[in-house]
Amino acid sequence: MPQISILTETELRKAVPLNIEAVEQIERAFAALASGKVVMPPILSMEIPDFNGEVDAKTAYVPGLDSFALKVSPGFFDNPKIGLPSNSGLMILFSARTGFVEAVMLDNGYLTEVRTAAAGAVAAKHLALEQASSACIVGAGLQAKLQLQALCLVRPIDHAAIWARDVSKAQVAADELASHLEIEVSPVSDLAGAVEAADVVVTTTPSTEPLIRAEWLRAGHHITAMGSDQHTKNELEPACLTRADLYVPDRQSQTELMGELRSALAAGSVSAGASFSELGDIVSGKARGRASDAEITICDLTGTGVQDTAIATFARAQALSLQAGTTIDT
Repeated sequence: MPQISILTETELRKAVPLNIEAVEQIERAFAALASGKVVMPPILSMEIPDFNGEVDAKTAYVPGLDSFALKVSPGFFDNPKIGLPSNSGLMILFSARTGFVEAVMLDNGYLTEVRTAAAGAVAAKHLALEQASSACIVGAGLQAKLQLQALCLVRPIDHAAIWARDVSKAQVAADELASHLEIEVSPVSDLAGAVEAADVVVTTTPSTEPLIRAEWLRAGHHITAMGSDQHTKNELEPACLTRADLYVPDRQSQTELMGELRSALAAGSVSAGASFSELGDIVSGKARGRASDAEITICDLTGTGVQDTAIATFARAQALSLQAGTTIDT
């Protein structure tokens, strides 16, 4: 019987830091998705309303990769009140040839955080101004911090603003990021002003009501919205999508159900049946990205199974090269 590698969060953090190599893995995954050959079923999503929680399961088979991942990702948003992180979970890597389990990655959501941040970097690389130097991060949690770190890998960001409902959390995040990235990072209370002043805006919250108003958008803006990954969530005013010169979903069939596109369709801001080029189409050159410095661009990220297969396959290879993990014989 095949042997199985058990990898812990500590081992995976050493094997897969958030760096340009991780971004490139996710960039290639989006390009593969645009080929039409990836098998990626809809997300299995279940709410746990009694405890302000949700559980998502994602997977994808990518021709050319020897393995595929099944990711189970719980998000329980009251956990911080009892001293626990909001996100947890694991990834299971299977052989694409035999279906046998190759690795169990007890990452507690770490790989999901990395691949999500990397997707934000891919979006900015292809849609933000090349000379973008300022950012506004909406939210002060772990993903907010990682999104700014990832953005700095692909754009020359030298100053950023952090907005959160809890100003003290924004201050803590800003201090941490300024020290880590060695750039100017400041907490702000005026969200409208921070959005208008930024070249790149990234929203990272579980908000169920719009935070970003269409009237705040200006020429040259790029917005990456990645918090809306359930049908109850919404970070952008629906009219933002009509203000944009280019709206880019990661997977339109998903953003219609749980992304910012869902809210725009419900509000009538976008017509039913409208079709948009996906991020993978732009990455692979099948569709255009930003056409001018004056355009407003929006990328709607709901998270895709192809990202999970890509990061899990990469993580196993990196872990093997470091001789990390515990091998069990079933």
